[in-house]
Amino acid sequence: MTLEDRPWTAFYGPGVRTDIESPSYRTIGDLIGSVADTFGSAPAFTTCLPNGMNGTLTFDQVDEMSDAFAVYLREVAGLTQGDRVALQMPNCLSFPVAAFGILKAGCILVNVNPLYTADEMAKQFSDAKPHALVIVDMFADKIPQATRGHPIPNIVVTRVAEFLPSMPRGIVGLVQKYWDKSVKPIEVAHIRLPDALEAGRAHKQAEKVEVDGYNQSVKPDDVACLQYTGGTTGVAKGAMLTHSNLIMNMEQTMELIAGVKKGEEVALTALPMYHIFAFTVNLLGFYWLGAQNILIPNPRPLSNLKRAFENYKITWMSGVNTLFNGLTNEVWFNDSPPKYLKFASAGGMALQSAVAEKWEAVTGKPVLQGYGLTETSPVLTFNPLGKTRDGSIGVPVPSTLVTCLSDDGVPVQIGQSGEIAAKGPQIMAGYWNKPDETAKVMKDGWFLTGDIGVMDTDGYFRIVDRKKDMVVVSGFNVYPNEIEDCLATHPGILEAAVIGVPDDATGEAVKAFVVKRDSGLTEAEIRTHCKEHLTAYKVPKRVEFRDELPKSNVGKILRKDLRAEELAQLAAE
Repeated sequence: MTLEDRPWTAFYGPGVRTDIESPSYRTIGDLIGSVADTFGSAPAFTTCLPNGMNGTLTFDQVDEMSDAFAVYLREVAGLTQGDRVALQMPNCLSFPVAAFGILKAGCILVNVNPLYTADEMAKQFSDAKPHALVIVDMFADKIPQATRGHPIPNIVVTRVAEFLPSMPRGIVGLVQKYWDKSVKPIEVAHIRLPDALEAGRAHKQAEKVEVDGYNQSVKPDDVACLQYTGGTTGVAKGAMLTHSNLIMNMEQTMELIAGVKKGEEVALTALPMYHIFAFTVNLLGFYWLGAQNILIPNPRPLSNLKRAFENYKITWMSGVNTLFNGLTNEVWFNDSPPKYLKFASAGGMALQSAVAEKWEAVTGKPVLQGYGLTETSPVLTFNPLGKTRDGSIGVPVPSTLVTCLSDDGVPVQIGQSGEIAAKGPQIMAGYWNKPDETAKVMKDGWFLTGDIGVMDTDGYFRIVDRKKDMVVVSGFNVYPNEIEDCLATHPGILEAAVIGVPDDATGEAVKAFVVKRDSGLTEAEIRTHCKEHLTAYKVPKRVEFRDELPKSNVGKILRKDLRAEELAQLAAE
């Protein structure tokens, strides 16, 4: 396939470029400063808490504060260009300040799921070897265990209510400390984010530091983010996403999103910004558009979103199937759907047709489904507004080639299924310190997604199946090997296998098949054991005890047989 052989471009809207020759900005640092110059005192980010308490930072404030944090990292903490900085927090005003400061400093941002257990944090820290960690106080008690054997020299602690006005900030602090006791004593040396900013400001003024100087030595192809994905093997791999990867994918996606206007949008960000879709589209894309970004620290329960919809004229939102499904089952949402919404976009997991139909019936606006992976920054395809197709992941974004390959690596005929492969400026530079893993997925410039798809005659794509065993729970990737490894550490378990099974609430759910070593072992004991070592969405929702598990001639447990049995049973029921 060549750039000239792209039937899907016929569905691009008027004025949409089929090719984006080069990114509009050399680095993300350039983008941040340029956008701030344009939108200045307009609201950029607003944290909205469930009770309606809120706080806002303007574009100018985010620019100045991220400058201060960049100076703190380089001049006070002593980091150098290319050093890794881990960022572990939910959506809050501290996120853009810290993320933009890390990138302005010429450092590499390492996004970390704030819900990770200490064991999961340790695996990622061991691989990335960050020189600094910016973490929300609710999870800072995990640091000693997570950094055992690979200490992180610089710890910066922030709060969910950071940069909110003093009264709501104080109220939240009191509730967390005395009511729900969600903040525990921090037992490691650290600095608070506001103090780090003040130290950076003081040094900047005293030493006449020019933050642009850090950025000048950064190249477009330098790594901006390590975005971790377990891959189909469950081995933690950091996808190296460059400044050019992320800026180009932001522009590619925005090119296909019709109807948005610079300086006029209000975006609801309920998806966590440490997730690559929200990072590229919500954090970068809507900052670039000059939108006001309404940040939701925790969208569960869904009533946490009620005040955001009531208090702000939301014009755009992103989510996963479970979010859209859940909202349309909320009485308050049905009684008063958003009046100013233009459309919503879905990613992270398959959008069910019934959910899309119900959403449009309630809101009067469509959900546009896209497709991508962490390794592709992430967007590869998107449904153009007004040209959506049921069950389709849409058409490739500009400057992108997508095809379907046979097991021999040869393009299949149109209408036949094959592994989806992609080529474009958004494809990662490779996996961090894992050349062998990189070689498995990069073939002659094509990235092999591991997903099986079909291309229609006019260029729309749809997903048929996943090539490997990955389970997607509410948009989050779950890898059976990791859970099986956890189960294997339980003394009462002889053997275990894990698969994904259909689930109305989360799309898929984790099911474990267990052969007992201890005849008295219970499902509750297994779940308790997993909760100690795994994030909640990875804990098996269902457990089935068996006398033995199906195996191949060489003794390999056959997950595919278990999956076939499960699907046959569901079909019979």
